[in-house]
Amino acid sequence: MRLTEEPAGPDPESCRGTSAEEDAKWLQWVTQQFKNIAGKDREINLQEFKRALNVKESFFAERFFTLFDSDGNGTITLEELQEALTLLTRGHPMDKLKFLFQVYDVDGSGSIDPDELRTVLRSCLRESAISLPEEKLDQLTLALFQSADKDGSGAITFDELRDELQQFPGVMENLTISAACWLTPPANRRPLHRPRPLTAAYWHNHRNQLLCLATYTGLQVLLFVLAANAHRALGASIMVAKGCGQCLNFNCSFIAVLMLRRCLTWLRATWLTQVLPLDYVIQFHQLMGYIVVGLSLVHTVAHVVNFALLAQSGASPFQFWELLLTTRPGIGWVHGSASPTGVALLLLLLLMVICSSPCVRRSGHFQVFYWTHLSYLPLWILLILHGPNFWKWLLVPGILFLLEKAMGLIKSRMAPLSIVEVNLLPSKVTHLILQRPPLFHYRPGDYLYLNIPTIARYEWHPFTISSAPEQKDTIELHIRSQGQWTNRLYESFKVSDPVGCDSKRLSRSLRMRRSQRRPQASETSSENHQFCNIKCYVDGPYGTSTRRIFASEHAVLIGAGIGITPFASILQSIMHRHQKRKHVCPSCQHSWMEGLQDHDMKLHKVDFIWINRDQRSFEWFVSLLTKLEMDQAQEAQDDHFLELHMYMTSALGKNDMKAIGLQMALDLLAKKEKKDSITGLQTRTQPGRPDWSKVFQKVAAAKKGKVQVFFCGSPALAKVLKGHCEQFGFRFFQENF
Repeated sequence: MRLTEEPAGPDPESCRGTSAEEDAKWLQWVTQQFKNIAGKDREINLQEFKRALNVKESFFAERFFTLFDSDGNGTITLEELQEALTLLTRGHPMDKLKFLFQVYDVDGSGSIDPDELRTVLRSCLRESAISLPEEKLDQLTLALFQSADKDGSGAITFDELRDELQQFPGVMENLTISAACWLTPPANRRPLHRPRPLTAAYWHNHRNQLLCLATYTGLQVLLFVLAANAHRALGASIMVAKGCGQCLNFNCSFIAVLMLRRCLTWLRATWLTQVLPLDYVIQFHQLMGYIVVGLSLVHTVAHVVNFALLAQSGASPFQFWELLLTTRPGIGWVHGSASPTGVALLLLLLLMVICSSPCVRRSGHFQVFYWTHLSYLPLWILLILHGPNFWKWLLVPGILFLLEKAMGLIKSRMAPLSIVEVNLLPSKVTHLILQRPPLFHYRPGDYLYLNIPTIARYEWHPFTISSAPEQKDTIELHIRSQGQWTNRLYESFKVSDPVGCDSKRLSRSLRMRRSQRRPQASETSSENHQFCNIKCYVDGPYGTSTRRIFASEHAVLIGAGIGITPFASILQSIMHRHQKRKHVCPSCQHSWMEGLQDHDMKLHKVDFIWINRDQRSFEWFVSLLTKLEMDQAQEAQDDHFLELHMYMTSALGKNDMKAIGLQMALDLLAKKEKKDSITGLQTRTQPGRPDWSKVFQKVAAAKKGKVQVFFCGSPALAKVLKGHCEQFGFRFFQENF
């Protein structure tokens, strides 16, 4: 799973209830922009107008310009602009509604005919980055026109438009807001809410991590003090060096425990998952890595100071450089190798931490990170040679680590698997269907490590399994192209006949029938759909925080972009278990749900929220979501166990003048056809970003039990969601990707 989703468009919250002071600031911004562009003549033309107000769509820019140019001379003076904007910011709501009507009334006839409305809706679609066929545009135009044209005169009058808007309370509300939301200036990013560590809500969500960190810190202080106190007779520099050395013994051995993925997956099935912060082992591993480097630097400096004092005072017959770089002084328990091994260890640690930085891993140089990180083996060997007691600390963790690595290597290399089908999806997502290995038992939301020798012989990459465990013969992965390996994977299947693919399609009909039984396989064109027999290896499965979902009472699943991947498997499994509770009377066909929950699933309610930037990204799992809706088709809307919520961030909302008509038309057509025009689902796709305060208020009002929020997506959005969860007292879990 790889994702970086940045929401587009103005923030709806910034457009609500703007004060006169904010209007004045915005008017001042417009005036300054005008002066910067207009120059000495104090007039601007159409192109300058676009640049001044950041209006890029030609239709709306021209309509605004025409309405602002009151004398019709082809230019706008500062006085004309200020007069128009003052009316919009402080005028009566009816004046603003008249302005909207004039924008839609292109020919100035005093009414809006169907062709004018179609032109406006086409521009609205372009502004919102929505692509629909011409037939659908005609249907949207007719739906809105027929609803507004109450007298059937063939044209929409101002009164009819006003009456139509009154049927949409949200639209009328947004028409009365400041014009700053109509002609959007550059948005000022408000600082993200950061929870205060002393609040009860913060402790509620982070108590396990904080207790673990406190225990770890106390242990480090204890080890340092005991070691330093034992060498107090040798001076301050030796005390510091020995104290740091003892802490390094613990950290350099315990860091191996955090890499025991199989043991950690087993722990998730025990009661310890309620005590230990197993969802943060990667972050703790990174933290320990930085602490090891810091302790190593202090440890080295302390020894350097001690060597300098010895050489300067003449207490040692060896020179400073001999004490630091050679084995002649006999320092250390293996042929006096403590000094040279210490220098080698410090250089190796610095190399590892530099090559592990995000700028290296995420800039297309994953191999640099991968190969330098494998130097933990020579690092441990050097540590054994360097410190006389390190082998005692490493004995148990090292044995467990070697056993797990050997088990994983044997299991993954025992028999190669086959990639049987490949689908190339929008936004460079590769959908792989793999042969399921025998005895491969996993839970929804688990991940595996994948190796494809034809892409890179020695590289293993983690990906979440997107198919449900109930799917017996195959496992499925959805891989976003972000990096060298994933891009090579995608490009290798773009060629007409990639190596290993079955060009004759001998078993096409059999596999096609099988694929039709998999609802999560997206519909793709033949050139993007291939049957293959490419060798691969898998290591896993490994557990994640999403295993907690089935122990929740009210689960809120939030996926941003390809962050839907773990939830695809979970949603299928949830609905499978939910259907097992369902009973149907053979006589009257009345259905009811079993009242008692089983020990595997305590869920009463699931809300799934999927946020995408563009329209095509919904194609990844639209078939799966359609199937989930069909499973609940016979139930009343209020009784739905699973509720879907779709958001498209590139689409402008009803609070934007350039999208009011389009959103009204989409609402009307969705109500008529019982499906959304953007995705084809019954669930209406909402424009813009979610208003998280309203979303969580609705969740809390449902009162379906204890709420837990599970998120997979960008770290920036995770911070926002954490703040809201702490405000409402919800537990928050983030899927690492």
